[in-house]
Amino acid sequence: MLSRTEFIRQSLELHLFFARIMKEHSFFLQIGFTPKDSGCVEQANAFRIEFDRILADTISLSNGVVSPSVLQSGEVVTPFTLKAEMASAYFTGVKIPTSLTKSEMGLTGDTSIIGNPVIEEKVFILNQRVMELTRALAQFKSKLLSDVLCCRIFTVNYPLLIDHILREAKFYFQIVKRLQNREEINLEREAYEQETFWNRIMAEHSKFIRGLLDPTEEELIKTANNFGNEFDQLTKEAREAMDNSMLISEVTDESLKATMEIKKFKAQGTQGLVECKIKSIIIPLLGDHTLREANHYLRLLKIFKKGV
Repeated sequence: MLSRTEFIRQSLELHLFFARIMKEHSFFLQIGFTPKDSGCVEQANAFRIEFDRILADTISLSNGVVSPSVLQSGEVVTPFTLKAEMASAYFTGVKIPTSLTKSEMGLTGDTSIIGNPVIEEKVFILNQRVMELTRALAQFKSKLLSDVLCCRIFTVNYPLLIDHILREAKFYFQIVKRLQNREEINLEREAYEQETFWNRIMAEHSKFIRGLLDPTEEELIKTANNFGNEFDQLTKEAREAMDNSMLISEVTDESLKATMEIKKFKAQGTQGLVECKIKSIIIPLLGDHTLREANHYLRLLKIFKKGV
């Protein structure tokens, strides 16, 4: 059974990463609808605002509680997050609360906390709110995907992107549910599941970037395409490891190298978007979003490498 201290720490670290991811998913959906579907715009905006509240409450509980390694990993905020938010707010007119990002930049970590029953109760309630909100967001994404595939609605977001962010919402929900049940994590089993999941995510990021770059950005398109093919292969290998036909340690080594490389590519790309040096239809916050997910996965891979 998960200790009180680990329950608090793991829950808050998860929300610092995923609540921001969910609010940005809502933002990407919000700005992708046509004027005809103003009701969908309002729904997506409402989800974004609710996840802003979740993130604000998480930040207020996290100072001096979460691990320094998480805060230093670049999965909470990156050097580009604030500028990417400001640019994306300017382009869309959506009021993105950059104060949350500034607050996160000021967080300090500590690994020596002792579980506080009051904080434990607050985190338990926060987890329940997250589960309810994430379930509702997943339902919204699922209906949207169905409507897009049946040509009942148009959005500038790829159907695969909608499916992609739906899987991430379901993944987040399941992890919070496990935490609420105080489930201990089996590191070896977690490595198989997480590497299969995140290698597929990295492959799809590469394909989205490839498809959203201006056709004249031939070198970047070629690089993104190569990453897509590489992570497709790594996804296949992680699945084979789950079937015991390949060692997970070998996949972890390959995934680690590939993720370090795609992190550099995404960092350079995000900087190029923020500085208006790349021709594309990529909103700057999407670049930073994919970079944070690579940073998150990179931290997990380093943990798996120590444990396998």
